[in-house]
Amino acid sequence: MHIDAPFELVLFGGLGDLSQRKLLPAMFMLFCDGRLPQPGKIVAITRRELARDDFLQQVRQALRQHLEARYFDESLWHQFVEYLVCHTIDLNDANTFVQLEQVLDKQCQNRVFYLATGSDLYTSICAGLHHSHLIHEHAKVVLEKPIGHDFESATQINNAVAEYFAESQIYRIDHYLGKETVQNLMVLRFANSLFEHQWNHKYIDHIQITISESLGVEKRAGFYDHVGAMRDMFQNHLLQLLCITAMEPPASLEPDAIRDEKVKVIRSLRAITGDAINDKVVRGQYDAGVADGKPVPRYRDEPDVAGKSQTETFVAVKVEIENWRWAGVPFYLRTGKRLAERACEIVVHFKEIPHSIFPLQHKNTMANKLVFRLQPDEGIRLMLCEKKIGPGMNVRPMNLSLNPADHKKTRVPEAYERLLFDVLVSNATLFLRDDELMEAWRWVDSILTFWNDLEQRPEPYTSGSWGPAAATLLLAKDGRLWDENS
Repeated sequence: MHIDAPFELVLFGGLGDLSQRKLLPAMFMLFCDGRLPQPGKIVAITRRELARDDFLQQVRQALRQHLEARYFDESLWHQFVEYLVCHTIDLNDANTFVQLEQVLDKQCQNRVFYLATGSDLYTSICAGLHHSHLIHEHAKVVLEKPIGHDFESATQINNAVAEYFAESQIYRIDHYLGKETVQNLMVLRFANSLFEHQWNHKYIDHIQITISESLGVEKRAGFYDHVGAMRDMFQNHLLQLLCITAMEPPASLEPDAIRDEKVKVIRSLRAITGDAINDKVVRGQYDAGVADGKPVPRYRDEPDVAGKSQTETFVAVKVEIENWRWAGVPFYLRTGKRLAERACEIVVHFKEIPHSIFPLQHKNTMANKLVFRLQPDEGIRLMLCEKKIGPGMNVRPMNLSLNPADHKKTRVPEAYERLLFDVLVSNATLFLRDDELMEAWRWVDSILTFWNDLEQRPEPYTSGSWGPAAATLLLAKDGRLWDENS
């Protein structure tokens, strides 16, 4: 698929961390694949004046740093620079937006405003664009997460953006939904009767979803200390993966048909309130330890983190869905920083066989599992049992593997490539609708309020471990264990 009409992509936060690590490299790879039309324009909005040569040098360094060396083609770079423009705006002064009109083409219908900034700036940016008459009926706006700090602030931001953009023009992005394996999960479920017939409480014991990071807060401490793991990762990424895993078959692949089913999942989540929060939610904060063979400080000793910070860097939750398909099937969700390894996995644990005729088959350890791995390497594994080669009827576990990188000798596109392209062709399937966002905030809010009222300190855990002891206990009291490969 190609973009036929000219486009304009206006990046607010144009030289910020997200733009340099993900957005600009993604646009460069789309260009290298021949998927961007000419003419086109990528306008990086910055807060300070920057000479064009300095701007281009900074973008070039970002591409070389964040793309594999084999994908950076010098001759293609010299063509790509024709798309790039740098423009300075004071985001808090609506009058400075007027100058942007001189940079953009009035005739261009495919105009995208990408807000790669904190959500506290969304209202002033949209107001500035409106004030300068830069929003037309075909314009689109992309909002990065987290949108708001809680249900109330998310409602205010949502309403403010809706004053200037129709819902069909708003693309709330979650890059995990752009990963190849997430979409492959939908294909495996809905294109294969083998899986869909067993995708329910009759055959599945429980499901684990993990997003773990081995790094600490790094350069994001100033932002992260006001957000925490629940807002930064759980409310959006983890709940989105839960929705994709648990949703009912949509009527079609139309964007709203899929998003309708995802909203139903969130609305079916059993509320966790009061004392149940202590029972089903674990909150942790990393302590000093060792990462990659080097000593690392505790969270409270990181630069730009308050000395008595009670911000959580780890969250684990036992989630239950109150509908016929998932009655009695717990979903265990966790995310954290400074854990044993970087990974993102959805692990479907099928129920044990009722009776084993093989004496050395341990039902619990050899139960079938279906693993969807999203990072660091994408792939799907189905764990089955087979006969061990040799005499006797000894049973051993074995894996059937499906890795997207194995099918072709071409690379697997990054999530932001797919999502940016989808915005440019107006495909909203993998983006959040307003009701989806608000239902997620509504569910999380009771937990955030409980923590705020009690002012409890998160449970410390050693950096390089798999989190606090209470997270292990969360599953152990149900007779289960986390999947941990390290």
